[in-house]
Amino acid sequence: MTRNLCQMPAEEEKVKAARSIYRALSRTYPEVRCELNFESPLQLLVATVLSAQCTDKRVNMVTPSLFRTFPTASALAHSDLSKLEEIIHSTGFFHAKARNIQGLSRKLLSDFDGLVPSTLEELVTLPGVGRKTANVVLGHAFDTPGITVDTHFGRLSRRFGWTDQMDPVKVEMEVGGLIPRKEWTNLSQRMIWHGRRVCHSRKPACGACTIAKLCPSAGIGEMNIAKATLLLKTDADFR
Repeated sequence: MTRNLCQMPAEEEKVKAARSIYRALSRTYPEVRCELNFESPLQLLVATVLSAQCTDKRVNMVTPSLFRTFPTASALAHSDLSKLEEIIHSTGFFHAKARNIQGLSRKLLSDFDGLVPSTLEELVTLPGVGRKTANVVLGHAFDTPGITVDTHFGRLSRRFGWTDQMDPVKVEMEVGGLIPRKEWTNLSQRMIWHGRRVCHSRKPACGACTIAKLCPSAGIGEMNIAKATLLLKTDADFR
């Protein structure tokens, strides 16, 4: 009992610090959205599978042709694999991605009446779909809060002192205990945006960062404001 009481203030302080950073992120990025273009849960699911090891900008260049050619789960399930590979070739790892897209579409037909399921447990049964992809779909297609731990989210979580874990699931669980569940999807998007635009992997733009005063890692990157500003990326870089 005594040990728990001693730990309580430190944990409360961690929650307070995390929520302060999140409020600052919310002010910096008040209007967040998924940067993958989609018009249905199926389109988002397929686009997210394609986004592995590929930029959202590139995926958005490929998906219009893909969905014109194969507009439904049935069309994707019965697609000619070589034609599918040809269309998605520029996203990289196109052999595996094509097999997964065809496989998940067939499973949608056989197990879910051709519809994308709306639970994490069901989504992760689809070929090529893990927790990260499932949480993207849940958050943006079904308004079900979820934490998407991509490389940006993991990196920022560690820099902010929210976790020291490397395993994405452990990061998801630990960070989920710091931020209210209703904010998980927006948290994920804001972390990803900040990681892409400011808090870069190799050289973060600390001197131009709106979170710097709250960040325990401030100073690991460029602190000169003028030089840091040159490192910033804008929305146009991802469209």
